[in-house]
Amino acid sequence: MIDVYSWPTPNGHKVHIMLEECGFDYAAHPINIGSGDQFSPEFLAISPNNKIPAIVDSDGPGGTPISLFESGAILVYLASKAGKLLGHTDREKYNTLQWLMFQMGGIGPMLGQAHHFRIYAPEKIGYAIERYTNEAQRLYGVLDRQLAKTAYLAGDTYTIADIASFPWTRSYQNQGITLEDFPHVQRWFDAISARPAVQRGVTVLANLRKPLTDDKAKDALFGKQQYLKR
Repeated sequence: MIDVYSWPTPNGHKVHIMLEECGFDYAAHPINIGSGDQFSPEFLAISPNNKIPAIVDSDGPGGTPISLFESGAILVYLASKAGKLLGHTDREKYNTLQWLMFQMGGIGPMLGQAHHFRIYAPEKIGYAIERYTNEAQRLYGVLDRQLAKTAYLAGDTYTIADIASFPWTRSYQNQGITLEDFPHVQRWFDAISARPAVQRGVTVLANLRKPLTDDKAKDALFGKQQYLKR
């Protein structure tokens, strides 16, 4: 059994989708990041960076439990455990990993900043909105050029690179993106959206998420709670 401690965000949905794609038995435990659950000692014990998701696999390497944080590391672990979605040859694996790192270092952080400054920032800062919207446009362009050559990000086979990137593109409108401007991303987006495991994965814990409107939730996510010494 794999226990996943998570919330219905892009990083959470990466792991939810992966668990569904692999067919693993799992239990999803909500970590309400608007209520500050991510700062609890119990969660910090398995996710010292106070970010979701994290997992505990009772049947880890050698048959002993293992806990993991960082969504990219979790995807690699689950792909290795399942023997799928990472590639089979060394060349395929490294190609998949480079696109996974592209998501971890670019797609996630930059689209997250675009989303934050366009939607959530208490002050509308024109420079920040322009900077991160432009960067979102650039990153979608990188995706589009790659997907003009291959069916999926790492080639013609669906991998964890696609699982990692797809949830971030679901909020393209909030990032200032018109998906029709990137036809190859649109084709890829529609194909992944149609996968049954993806459709199941994006519903995990989704009924618990509420619009981010109260000051307490904003403080937990963006304010001083993030920076307290623990």
